[in-house]
Amino acid sequence: MSTKSFDAFPGFQVLARGCESRTVLDHVTGRWGTLILLALDQDSKRFSELRRTVDGINEKALAQSLRQLERDGFVDRIASEGYPSRVEYRLTEPGRLITGHLSALVLHLYDDMPRVLAAQEDYDARHPAAP
Repeated sequence: MSTKSFDAFPGFQVLARGCESRTVLDHVTGRWGTLILLALDQDSKRFSELRRTVDGINEKALAQSLRQLERDGFVDRIASEGYPSRVEYRLTEPGRLITGHLSALVLHLYDDMPRVLAAQEDYDARHPAAP
């Protein structure tokens, strides 16, 4: 898809600074958004399960990312009644759709990793790190 095709969406110009779609794209593809969505792909998870599944994320980043994804309509926060209360997170239908695209991207990267690693090795050989 060429960048010119993005002009077909009146009111949203992802390449323009300040466009709301750019903010949502950042939530989905930012440091943690993609990993959280992929972690929720198979089933709902509690906060602590997500934290264990998404290796390296801290509580603050997880909470912030979940709020953003919930606000954007990709994740539902389900609080059960009773004591102690139980909160789970699950993908919404739009969340499942976007996660399908993200999964395809990840699978493509998995298939392409030998080429990527060779390209990195070639680049590094041509551009030695400064002392």
